Amino acid sequence: MNTEIFDCLVIGGGPAGLVAATYLRRFHREVLVVDAGDSRAKAIPVSHNYPGFANGIAGPELLRKLSAQARQYGATITHGRVSDLMIGGDGFCGILEGRQVIARRVLVATGLKDNSPKMPCLRESVAQAVLRYCPICDGFEATDRNIGVYGPVMAAESKAVFLRTYSRSVTLLPVETNVDAPAIKRMHEAGITLAPSVPVNFRAGDGDVSVELQNGDHLQFDALYPELGCKVHSDLASNLGARCNDVGCLEVDQKQQTSIEGIYAAGDVVSDLHQLAVAAGHAAIAATAIHRSLPTNFR
Repeated sequence: MNTEIFDCLVIGGGPAGLVAATYLRRFHREVLVVDAGDSRAKAIPVSHNYPGFANGIAGPELLRKLSAQARQYGATITHGRVSDLMIGGDGFCGILEGRQVIARRVLVATGLKDNSPKMPCLRESVAQAVLRYCPICDGFEATDRNIGVYGPVMAAESKAVFLRTYSRSVTLLPVETNVDAPAIKRMHEAGITLAPSVPVNFRAGDGDVSVELQNGDHLQFDALYPELGCKVHSDLASNLGARCNDVGCLEVDQKQQTSIEGIYAAGDVVSDLHQLAVAAGHAAIAATAIHRSLPTNFR
């Protein structure tokens, strides 16, 4: 295998990884970003709460801008997937499609993947903003719209209550056939409608989502928010013993360092507050800590 040595291996080419790469290069550090091309940001139709873009910015365009900025300072960005990460030598060894990459530090910015309902044209529904995952990101755009929230009551109730900030018309679509009386009472008090039966079919229409219930009823929503959990891509670090919370997010200290010295983490792989701005903040903290943890590189 060919072996290359870097100050930092950044695993993940989403906002966290790209912002970290820019910071590290501005510290004159040698950095390699490995981008598998599956950042959640790619699916954002338009983000209206990322600082500096008053009229919003689409996720793919933001990624292009962040990538161009990192490359401008000399970051190496390569498409691929790190299949294994090992501790050894003066730091870490990452295996990337037949290449060995040696790095003194590692930043894990691999994010997560949301679990979605089974429905045709899933990607198109996300692109049209009728299937949404983050009310913190885009609840404002659902103001006074007809909103559905789908998932186990214990998890979906919290999201439905949050969305009541934006609309009087919020319906919880439970996956359970039986919902306990206290939950029914709480939803009634919050002004949330509980669907009379579990959903059995989802279909995206022209700007809306149609839901067929088990009892034969059909409901239509301007926006559907699933709350079905997610898969956190923390395996590379957790396989080495890095501590995770019960969801699978990596636990980090105030400098974004995991429980393994030299491995840092940023973005959705760390926090359940899935925000572009949070990812950028994590990246700035982690990159600065990584730079300071390395031997000095006086010019």
